[in-house]
Amino acid sequence: MSRDAAPLRDDKRDELLRLADGRPIVLIGMMGAGKTTVGRRLAARLGRHFVDSDEEIEKAAGMSIEDIFRTRGEADFRAGEVRVIARLLKDRGIVLGTGGGAFMNAETRALIKAAAISVWIKADFELLFQRVSRRSNRPLLKTANPRETLMKLIEQRYPTYAEADVTVVSSDVPQDLVASEVIDAIVAHLGARETAGHD
Repeated sequence: MSRDAAPLRDDKRDELLRLADGRPIVLIGMMGAGKTTVGRRLAARLGRHFVDSDEEIEKAAGMSIEDIFRTRGEADFRAGEVRVIARLLKDRGIVLGTGGGAFMNAETRALIKAAAISVWIKADFELLFQRVSRRSNRPLLKTANPRETLMKLIEQRYPTYAEADVTVVSSDVPQDLVASEVIDAIVAHLGARETAGHD
């Protein structure tokens, strides 16, 4: 990094913190998009606390998401997800990583739109499949043809994810770089809104 880059990054960070005014930053997107990794880097950069909604759901239920899906079904999981995210959004100054299906729920989406800044971490199919294939704890992909299942989920979800305030494309680059792009995109979005408000 050049000597000029660090102060520039600090300026961007300070500008984001001023414009966001404590509102949570919520990362949405498919499983494997890098929400947790980018979220942790982003939170560290902003001096905020990172929270993973899936982890909080597991704590509240006293069981893994996989077990919730298996024993209670997806509908019960989604109902719990709405409650947990509504609670988490009351915490000012957090970066919140959400599960892939969270933003698809109209109630959750409305809560996020009202209380937070939403960022869609968008990744292409091959990158997502390569990442999710490394892990076996994806209940929605436990099908005869996980590639086809993932493709269908992308087709269903991407039009709704596009309603997020900001979209940042995650490619196979260091997640620090993606975190920087998220900061730039949020500052551009909030700065434009502030300017429009002054017109």
